[in-house]
Amino acid sequence: MLSVLMQVFVTFSLIVVLWVVYGYSLAFTEGNAFIGGFDRLFLKGVFDPATGSFAMGATFSKGVVIPEIVFVAFQATFAAITCGLIVGAFAERIKFSAVLLFMALWFTFSYAPVAHMVWFWMGPDAYASKDLVDGLNAKAGLIWQWGALDFAGGTVVHINAAVAGLVGAFMIGKRVGYGREAMAPHSLTLTMVGASLLWVGWFGFNAGSALEAGNSAALAFMNTFSATAAAVLAWCIGEALMKGKASMLGAASGAVAGLVAITPAAGNVGIVGGLVIGFVAGFAGLWGVNGLKRLLGADDSLDVFGVHGVCGIVGAVLTGVFNSQSLGGPGLVTDWVTATVGSNGIGAQVWIQLKAVLLTIVWSGVVSVIAYKIVDLTIGLRVPEDEEREGLDITSHGETAYSK
Repeated sequence: MLSVLMQVFVTFSLIVVLWVVYGYSLAFTEGNAFIGGFDRLFLKGVFDPATGSFAMGATFSKGVVIPEIVFVAFQATFAAITCGLIVGAFAERIKFSAVLLFMALWFTFSYAPVAHMVWFWMGPDAYASKDLVDGLNAKAGLIWQWGALDFAGGTVVHINAAVAGLVGAFMIGKRVGYGREAMAPHSLTLTMVGASLLWVGWFGFNAGSALEAGNSAALAFMNTFSATAAAVLAWCIGEALMKGKASMLGAASGAVAGLVAITPAAGNVGIVGGLVIGFVAGFAGLWGVNGLKRLLGADDSLDVFGVHGVCGIVGAVLTGVFNSQSLGGPGLVTDWVTATVGSNGIGAQVWIQLKAVLLTIVWSGVVSVIAYKIVDLTIGLRVPEDEEREGLDITSHGETAYSK
């Protein structure tokens, strides 16, 4: 119990520090199509002590700005929870030091570049005239240049982390006794509490990604509500059809599946599109933690890939379908100089979304394999079997979760 909490808590803290030192700069400053530069190392330039004022950062509306440091803090939470998410895939058998070294490597070479490729651009106010467009577009991240839509992190967060988790589950190996000994959930009551807190927190995650309190944030908020609810119902229906009864664990998993799938779509699809994405995600996630998990044969302890990977892909691809104004979506800005809104053809946008998904999978997969190998060759990935059987709470941290 404690080892998982400790790994997530300290990983979160580590990434926040690295984000301030160099991560934000690599993700959100001008560099090349794959990675940013070093203009914001230690957040240099974000605050001017001479004037006592903060630099302003762009939103998605011309003439509307927010203090850049607010954006820095908001994006720090994305980076930190993405790395924390990976922990669930290899829970109960990895060294604490190995977790931290892997996270530092993966954050630097996978999270920051993917965030840059998907989300970095020059901002709407830079598009002052048509003769500047090509030059400004060329300075954006590669996936942004393609025109991929990712409102709050389907590629950057969920697919990115899920691939790293799956690679880890394969490279670290299965838990001792996996498939032969009972490994019941620690506390379904706490699972329910956690899922509920997650759902509430996700409103900030998705609606906040609009960067301003307007129509886009309102749409993202409502879609985060309804799509998640639809996914809960779909998972329960699927489980009842498969097993004859719906479970609390399944309902909580359905909520996470819906939250994941609506993340890239939140402000990019209409209400009906959000409901459809939620229902599809509920069934897709159920398949991910049952059928796909058996096919892959990996011990992904908390189904990071089965839920976040599968539903992240579902949400990213279906964003390309339901963004279309012909299907009730808000469309996208087709001309940033005039802020003109329109729609791409559904087939064309789906292809762009697929390219973004595939690049994220390959990028995270390659970085993960190399990072795990480096950790294994230096400090070792896995604890000895006797320590694993005794439990990492005691052997890694010298504590027990509960007193008798």
